Amino acid sequence: MANKRILVVDDDSYVRGATEEILIRRGYDVETASEAKSALDRLENGEYDLLLSDIKMPGMSGLELIGRVKTKWPEMHVILMTAYGTVEDAVEAIKNGAYDYIQKGSESTTSETEIVVERALRFQETVRENRRLRSELKDKYSSSGMIGKSRSMEQVVDLIGTVADSRATVLVTGESGTGKELVARALHYNSSRHSGPFIRLNCAALPKDLMESELFGHEKGAFTGAIKQTRGRFEMADGGTLLLDEISEIDPSLQAKLLRVLQEREFERIGSTQTIKIDVRIVATTNRDLMKEVEEGNFREDLFYRLNVIEIGLPPLRNRKDDIAALARHFIDHFNADNDKNIEGISDGGLELLTQYNWPGNVRE
Repeated sequence: MANKRILVVDDDSYVRGATEEILIRRGYDVETASEAKSALDRLENGEYDLLLSDIKMPGMSGLELIGRVKTKWPEMHVILMTAYGTVEDAVEAIKNGAYDYIQKGSESTTSETEIVVERALRFQETVRENRRLRSELKDKYSSSGMIGKSRSMEQVVDLIGTVADSRATVLVTGESGTGKELVARALHYNSSRHSGPFIRLNCAALPKDLMESELFGHEKGAFTGAIKQTRGRFEMADGGTLLLDEISEIDPSLQAKLLRVLQEREFERIGSTQTIKIDVRIVATTNRDLMKEVEEGNFREDLFYRLNVIEIGLPPLRNRKDDIAALARHFIDHFNADNDKNIEGISDGGLELLTQYNWPGNVRE
């Protein structure tokens, strides 16, 4: 946490100096101001990681200062200090956007200041890191980041852009390895739900007796082995997107329960009578012909139409061979970075061999 810049504002020169000394001793770069107006001027002309401000000051109070700071610099973390250590002050400070609250003049002031400041800076780093990772994910799964300039892929990208922000359920179809999960993630990270959870359930990977619990959760004692309350994937995905991967594999006995959740946006955990309401966008994928599954009695027709509000069909790689060169370039760059290599490309002969091959495993292969 060294080299972090902290601005301390207090009209009491003794407190100001003592606080500055505590923070400098911890390795921080500290500047001070004697009143709120000077602090605002410093914030206008410099970059700071944290603001410590007295609450009771002549002219503009610390609570007024935090209001102005949060309006202009919403990401700035502010810690308020007061010699009037009332619960009311603390509550008011937090309501106004303060990260935390320090009582001046107590025997533990020094250690409390050190702990609260370090905690605030670490929290700020976590927020920044989460924002950076979220941004990387959005870039990684943005529709513009999908590899391929063939007409069929351009149509897929256009459709993702059109429907990403809709609440409508999307069915992504295509052979194994064509990138159905990538489309689902692109839909999520290009929607207004991008800051919410993206939860995936592989319907082909779980037996029937576990699938219901995975979807809806269960209460303690609901069945043998249910030693604690457990949230299901629907509950975990609230406010975000739930990907039901290979939906054709879900047991017919669960299809009616899944249909009800899609229709009513509510469910009960196994062993509970409490109804839980959710706001979840559903994306389902399948490598089968679901209409054929309906005709053969393996899949409910009403569930099919509830899932197939918008269909995004992914073409097999053999039908978009114009994209093979771009995909090869992408994977070379990816594995160069992973393995600290510097492979420059593929020879014309090598690329011709890749293009002639039929790729039964599609992009995954």
